Amino acid sequence: MTRVIKSGLIQCANPLNDESKPVPEIQEAMFARHLPFIEEAGKKKVQILCLQEIFNGPYFCPSQDKRWYDAAEPVPGPTVERLQPLARKHEMAIVVPVYEREMAGVYYNTAAVLDADGKYLGKYRKNHIPQTAGFWEKYFFKPGNLGYPSFQTQWARIGVYICYDRHFPEGARLLGLAGAEIVYNPSATVAGLSQYLWKLEQPAHAVANGYYMGCINRVGTEAPWGIGKFYGTSYFVDPRGRILAEAGEDHDELVVADLDLDVIEEVRRTWQFFRDRRPETYGDMVRQLP
Repeated sequence: MTRVIKSGLIQCANPLNDESKPVPEIQEAMFARHLPFIEEAGKKKVQILCLQEIFNGPYFCPSQDKRWYDAAEPVPGPTVERLQPLARKHEMAIVVPVYEREMAGVYYNTAAVLDADGKYLGKYRKNHIPQTAGFWEKYFFKPGNLGYPSFQTQWARIGVYICYDRHFPEGARLLGLAGAEIVYNPSATVAGLSQYLWKLEQPAHAVANGYYMGCINRVGTEAPWGIGKFYGTSYFVDPRGRILAEAGEDHDELVVADLDLDVIEEVRRTWQFFRDRRPETYGDMVRQLP
């Protein structure tokens, strides 16, 4: 039987672009902004939905302001619990990227995964953490410590890679080896240095590993940091590197695509990358540099 699933990505701008407001108020405005799109996804019979990086807040990493530690929460925790009834209502698995608090002073950039019955399946913690002008993420996040898991939802086996992770092919390969059929990359990336890579790296991951990718970027600009414009263009790409659906550059949007999972088998029977890989020759790849 053909396995075609409908998947969706939501890109959103921050509706309360006012740094003077309390952190919980900004978070609540962002959460509320997503709700109509989640409902729209349900009406369109989306089966797996992914939200953008730290979806219920601004991308606060251009600052080094400890007030944003207040945005962190347990995972599973309150935001996951608010979305579980929506997952059940629409029989829709949801990838929920949030700022995670494991304990006092220990925070991660995390994505929780909910199944279509609302069950919490687990989480991925962003492994690669940048530290450069405008992206002071090491101030806010520890590197992930959960590896590169995949999650068996009712509809497909999925993996998560978050934003800066996408520059590292090693984790993308491990997600494929873990059985992921679809890998979601929730991001917050602005026009400039890396924009030309947006539609190079992720189609390359999809081709090299024979899976689908859902690539999400937020839109708009966020005060007071002014690091640039988040350029949207969230998209789905298939295992042959073809873009199936793409959102616009400057507006909130739900982008939806039908993903034929049988294509994975077809592609991997042609390009036998998993058969022909030579892990016994790759030892130097994980050797520490001097």
